[in-house]
Amino acid sequence: MVNYDLVEKLVIDARQIVFNHTNSMNVKMKGDADFVTDIDIDISNFIKNELAVICPESGFFSEEEDGALMDDCWILDPIDGTTNLVYGYNMSSISLAHYLNGEIVFGIVYNPFNGEIFTARKGEGAYLNRSVRLQVSDRPIEKSLIEFGAGSTHKENADENFALVTEIFKHCVDVRRICSSALVMCYIAAGRLDGYFEKVLKPWDIAAGHLILSEAGGVTTDYSGNPITFSEKTSVIASNGVIQEFLKSKIAEYQ
Repeated sequence: MVNYDLVEKLVIDARQIVFNHTNSMNVKMKGDADFVTDIDIDISNFIKNELAVICPESGFFSEEEDGALMDDCWILDPIDGTTNLVYGYNMSSISLAHYLNGEIVFGIVYNPFNGEIFTARKGEGAYLNRSVRLQVSDRPIEKSLIEFGAGSTHKENADENFALVTEIFKHCVDVRRICSSALVMCYIAAGRLDGYFEKVLKPWDIAAGHLILSEAGGVTTDYSGNPITFSEKTSVIASNGVIQEFLKSKIAEYQ
């Protein structure tokens, strides 16, 4: 039995790594508009090593090192929103999920800059700062705030993507770009946003947020409406459920 209280503590302890490096981070490029910093690497190493003590039988699947999904596996994005981090935007998160026998059973998304901790355990609900139970909104599309992924590392899709955003913008209150998929899914869980879509995401971008949103009553599928899998990249539609079919239908028009 995994002690998830200890897991939550070690994720929060990683905050010190962020602030120890913020004024002197080493930034490299993995690809176009795709940054990696020493903060990403140090958090990945720290959490991997600590998890090996807490849960030595589990595998480890992280953005910053080679690996593959296993039946019992931790899925980590050490910094989701690295571009935000590099530019001092302070909307980044540490996102960790436990994948067990085909499903996510635990997730934590932590923003070290404002101290918000989003957590969920399968079948036990989703919480903000361990005390406030999360519940998605019931807003229809005409009252919704929508987040979208611009796909900064896939700019070949820009024309199609922004045409879709323009169409959806005509039907909703407004659109947003927080640029941390994990935080966005938690914000939908908290009722701060109502929907989100992005064409290409990796498992570590969405694993923890997927469970948190699900436990708050939300829905996550790929662009075709299929359940999300966590072994490879995927498209994502996430919402309060009320607007899921609207987003799916509009996306289908632009594929």
